[in-house]
Amino acid sequence: MSRLRIGVLTGGGDCPGLNAVIRAVVLSAHGGLGWEVLGVQDGFDGLLHDRARALGREDVRGILTLGGTILGTSNRGNPFAWPVVRNGRTEVVDASGEVIERIRALALDALIVIGGDGTLRIGERLSQMGAPIVGIPKTIDNDISATDITFGFDTARVTATEAIDKLHSTAESHHRVMVVETMGRNAGWIALESGIAGGANSVLIPEIPYRLEVVVETIEARATRGRPFSIVVVAEGAHPVGGTQVYREPGGPGRLPRLGGIGQQVADALAEATGRETRCTVLGHLQRGGTPTPFDRLLATRFGVRAVECVAAGRLGTMVALRGPSVIDVPLADAVAEPKRVPPDGELVRAARELGISMGDVAGPADPAAGLL
Repeated sequence: MSRLRIGVLTGGGDCPGLNAVIRAVVLSAHGGLGWEVLGVQDGFDGLLHDRARALGREDVRGILTLGGTILGTSNRGNPFAWPVVRNGRTEVVDASGEVIERIRALALDALIVIGGDGTLRIGERLSQMGAPIVGIPKTIDNDISATDITFGFDTARVTATEAIDKLHSTAESHHRVMVVETMGRNAGWIALESGIAGGANSVLIPEIPYRLEVVVETIEARATRGRPFSIVVVAEGAHPVGGTQVYREPGGPGRLPRLGGIGQQVADALAEATGRETRCTVLGHLQRGGTPTPFDRLLATRFGVRAVECVAAGRLGTMVALRGPSVIDVPLADAVAEPKRVPPDGELVRAARELGISMGDVAGPADPAAGLL
């Protein structure tokens, strides 16, 4: 096989495991095949502003366990909606043609795009324009279709679960209601899985609009059973029946609005309705940082190797994915066709309900022993 030159970039929000996948791409492409690898800095912004550097084995030494990304990233770098300042005013332009030109100018045989839903959608559109793209799914939100799980999610799930574990002791000591707000945008995977793993009493997710009175009923029912404290996990995209999501920041040119604040809103409402001391903990970017779990390191490594294999086989316009025990590749168009949400009637939600965890939509189980954690 001829010597190829490939690029790799990380886009969107950072998450644990990004450095592991960069390392796998470099080692398998450079060390195993003798290819040249260019690292594009700060996502698509690096392509538009000519920020790329060669990556060799020495550049990825010791980064397997590091959080973040050595290449930098940006969640405001959509070339199809690129903000530019002209005559003192911000305008949004389509700079995708410039990205294609930069890929050609760098003589890239393939560009490996590591990102979440937004970044992969950009990659798919560039692929339709003729760019040689291979996608790798990463996001703590776990909302990418066509893959069983994304790397970064497990570490975020562990971080959230450990936080819930720690809050149990202070909640029980002070007889408090502790509200924990997790990330996840419009998907409730982090909230639901950490809530189950951490023994939460109520879990509110975007896929199941909640009724505050149901959460109040759960808290009061626990108190009558001698458990005068509760843990309520709230996904940042959760909202009440007939209500809307809460945003911390509005959107702007080239960027989406930022969710956040629902945890405090729920805490304030519960304090007023129950008269109980209530506290809110927003985990925020803690879920994005830190050392990736062994699961995420392994998955990221497998994804990176498979992406290089796709390039070698000429399988461009694809995304690598985990299906059962195997890492495969799927068409990018299929991967971004629709987001992956928590099925309201799925096995995880059923398990939560049978454990006595309230999802905020219906009254809890009649069994007085349920939800005693």
